[in-house]
Amino acid sequence: MKSPSIVVCGTGLVGLASALGLARAGLRPCLLGPRQAPAPAVPEHYHPRVYAVSPPAQRFLHELGAWGLLDTRRLTAVEGMQVYGDAGGSVELRAWQRMLPALAWIAESSEIERALYQALQVFGVDWVEDRFERLVQGGLITSSGRELKTPLVIGADGANSAVRQAAGITQTERDYRQMGLVTHLSAALPHGGMARQWFVDGEIVALLPMPDTAQGHQVSMVWSMETSRAQTVLAMPEQARADHVQRLLAAVTADCLGPLTVRGEVLGFALTVAQSSMVAPGVALVGDAAHRVHPLAGQGLNLGLGDVEHLLRVLVEKPALASPGDETVLRRYRRARAEPVWAMRMATDGLHRLFSTDLPPVVLGRNLGMSLVNRLPWVKQRLIAAASNN
Repeated sequence: MKSPSIVVCGTGLVGLASALGLARAGLRPCLLGPRQAPAPAVPEHYHPRVYAVSPPAQRFLHELGAWGLLDTRRLTAVEGMQVYGDAGGSVELRAWQRMLPALAWIAESSEIERALYQALQVFGVDWVEDRFERLVQGGLITSSGRELKTPLVIGADGANSAVRQAAGITQTERDYRQMGLVTHLSAALPHGGMARQWFVDGEIVALLPMPDTAQGHQVSMVWSMETSRAQTVLAMPEQARADHVQRLLAAVTADCLGPLTVRGEVLGFALTVAQSSMVAPGVALVGDAAHRVHPLAGQGLNLGLGDVEHLLRVLVEKPALASPGDETVLRRYRRARAEPVWAMRMATDGLHRLFSTDLPPVVLGRNLGMSLVNRLPWVKQRLIAAASNN
């Protein structure tokens, strides 16, 4: 293997997209991390983790040659969004109000991974099945002791990024003291391509449209639930847990989709918000290694793909004699991402804080505000643009 131009540490979705983008740009990448070909999709079975892919992220995946490899039968267009407050307020947003084909597309993590993996095979990207150990001058050392020479290491190795820690890149983090519970549900009534979200007692419940199955209509649940309450739910026996989740959902949703039946495993993950300085000499972070936001807007993957797109642009447009790991080059990347990441973090964190308080004046104000927004077309257009990242 020739010395790579750039080493991408991490083989999740953002790492795969980074390597694919670098290869398409002729920048000779090398992937470092576990390699396992995604298993073939099983009809009627859907991966528990799904993403709301925004129009800009969809366009970028198309440019990478991955979007066209997705099975369209397993994608669902989000044609609108209904958001419910905790005291009668509500806002409804429709893609057609801004002449968009969709606000987002719901796609399984496994399907996006499969498409990226297939595209990488076409470009023959080098892949070292090892793990990052430490940084050295002009490269890195893997856990097996192998040295990879490179002017730039891209850390795409997730929230507990070893690359970030090795580079001494600072990070601030806060625990929301909540967990995200996810599962898929069969619904008695069609979802109509609508994503629905409820703010209730400081928690957030979202139902995302999914393809229909033989059992009926399908939605995916993401419930941001107080940690101790979520742990109690996860500790229940399987059938008792499913019955409990169904009762909770009936109370929150008022059966707007009819009775909901759990049709998959209920999983949980901790919710935190984090932000790093993103770069160090010879190192750039992307995705969860660089930042994390509350999942209420489903923007984590979209932010990560935005990181990759902007980093690629900076690397392609850099002066010919400048090294990819040059501090001046990487500072351009950090500046390009500062405003979008800050804006998304403020929006999601602000909404979480707004609906976490039960002070009567705040409760009244936020629900009146939602009802007012629902009657102002020009404000709704701005919200639609924000919701679709468009």
